[in-house]
Amino acid sequence: MAKALTECQSISVRIDDLGEDLIQNILNRLPAKSFASAACVSRSWNSICNRVLSSPKLSSAVSFNPLLENAVNEVVDKVLLEPIRPHFALVSVGPFFLLEETLQLIEGKLGSGIPIIINVSEGIIGRDVHTDQFVEVQWEVTVEDDTAVLPDQHVQRGIILTVGFLPGLKAHVIPLFQHKGPQGLLVDKFVTDIREAASTVSDSASPAGIILFAGRKTNIKPVLQTIEYAFPEDTFIVGDADSQFLYGRNIGENITMSPGSTCAAVALVLTRDMNKPLGIGETKFHVMLSTGVSPIGPTYKANSVKHNKSSTWLTASRETARQHLDGESILEEIYDQLGDRILYPAFYVGVTKRRKCSVGTEKVRRMQFHEFHEVLGGDEEYLFVNYPGIKTGDPFRFYISDSKAALSSSNEVSDKLRHLKLDCERRNNHASGGFGYSDKVKVFGGIIFSCCGRGDPFFGQPRIDSSTFLNNFPGVTFGGAYCAGEIARGNLGLYEPDDEEHSFIHCNQHVFGAVYLVMSYFPPPRER
Repeated sequence: MAKALTECQSISVRIDDLGEDLIQNILNRLPAKSFASAACVSRSWNSICNRVLSSPKLSSAVSFNPLLENAVNEVVDKVLLEPIRPHFALVSVGPFFLLEETLQLIEGKLGSGIPIIINVSEGIIGRDVHTDQFVEVQWEVTVEDDTAVLPDQHVQRGIILTVGFLPGLKAHVIPLFQHKGPQGLLVDKFVTDIREAASTVSDSASPAGIILFAGRKTNIKPVLQTIEYAFPEDTFIVGDADSQFLYGRNIGENITMSPGSTCAAVALVLTRDMNKPLGIGETKFHVMLSTGVSPIGPTYKANSVKHNKSSTWLTASRETARQHLDGESILEEIYDQLGDRILYPAFYVGVTKRRKCSVGTEKVRRMQFHEFHEVLGGDEEYLFVNYPGIKTGDPFRFYISDSKAALSSSNEVSDKLRHLKLDCERRNNHASGGFGYSDKVKVFGGIIFSCCGRGDPFFGQPRIDSSTFLNNFPGVTFGGAYCAGEIARGNLGLYEPDDEEHSFIHCNQHVFGAVYLVMSYFPPPRER
C-alpha cells in the first residue's frame, strides 16, 4: 500500500483528473495508516481526507487472545481498519494482563500524544475481532478462605479497545491526586484542573463531559458530590467507581504529581473547541441508565451512629415512630416485606444526605444526595453498613437487587433509544426537502458501564444490556465493560418516581445498573 501511495504521489496531477468524488470514495476505503499517508500526497488529497473525517467516529474491538502483544495487535488493527484519527483511547483488560505492559504496547501503536486510559475491568462487552459476534464476558472469580481465586487464567485474558475521533472537541486526561495524611483527596485541585483544561480551548469553564475511573481504595462519593456542585447539568459524567487503572502521561497537560501523593482517580475530559474548523458539526451526548434495584420496606432515620474506617454501625427508627430499632429488628422487618419474592437478594441502604458543597472560596451550597451502601448484617445492637459517611438523622430506605425491575428499566432505555433514532430520521427527512443539514443526523456510537452483578445469570437470558442498544442501532459501534460501581448523573426519581421532590435529590453512583453513553452527530446546516 505504501508503494502504491508513493506512485500516486508522483502522478498526483493525473489522478486528480479522476475527480474529487471518485478520489474521496477510494480514500474512504483505506485503513487508517494508509489513509494518513494519503493525506500527505498533495494539498488536494489532504483537503479530501479532511472532508472524509469531518464527522465523528467511534471504533471498538474485543480480543481474547491469551498473549497480550497479539491481543493488542488484533484490536488495534481492527479499530484502524477504516479512516480515523484517534483523539482518545479507552482500554479495559482482564486481571491477568499487566496495565504497564498494555499501556506501552498501546502507545507504541497509537502514539503517546493522545489521552489513553487503561483499567482492569470485571468483564468486557463488545464485538469479537475474529467472529464479529457481540459478546458479554465476565471474569470468573471464586472465593476460597476469604481469598479471590481465578480458576483459569486463559478465561481472564481479554481486552477491549475503544478509539474515538470527535472533531470539534478536545480530549484531556486529568488525574485526581491524594496526599497521605489529613489533606486527603485534592478534590478542589481536580475540579480546578478540569475547569482550566476546558477554559483553554472553550468559551466555558465547564466541559462537555467527564469519563471517570476511580481506584479501588478511593472514596469517590465526596468527589462526585463536589463535581455535581461544580458543573452544570449539561456536563455528562459517567464511569467506573471501583477499578485499577493507568493513564498515558505524555500528553502535555502540565499537571504533575507532587511528592508524597498518589493518583486516586483519572478523568477523560471532553471539551468543546471554540476554534473548530468550518464545516464541522456538533457531537451531542446522551446518558441513559437502566436501574437494577427496587425499594422495599419503610423509610428509616439513623439514630445512634458509630464509625470505623470502612463502615457504619447504627440503630434506627421508622419515620412514623420514635422506637429505636436494633439491627436484627430492622432486618426482620425487611425479610417480612420481602417474603419469597427473591431467593438471594443483594441488600443496600439508600441514604439521603444533605451536605455542604463548595470549591475553594466559592459560595457554600447545601445539596441533597442519595447514595447506596451495601448492608453487611445486623445484631441485637446495630445494623452494619459498608461505608463510614452516614450521620445521625440521615433518612434511608432498603433496596434489593431485582432482575425484573432491571429488565423493565432496560425496556425503558430501549424506548428512549428508539425515540432518539426516530428523531434522527425525522430530522433527516426534513432536511431532504431542501432545508436543514448538509449531511445526515446520526447516532455513531455508544459506551456502556454495566454492573458486574448483571449479565446472563442475573437476567436468565443472554446479552440484555448490549441488545438494548444494538436492537435500535444495529451496526453502530458499541462496547464497554463490567464494573463494580457505575457512575452516572441522575436523581432519586429514577428509583422512586412517585414523589416530585425526588427529582431534586442527586444520585451519581449506582448499584446493579447499566449506564449508556450514546453519541450523536448533527452536521452543520446546509448552505443556501
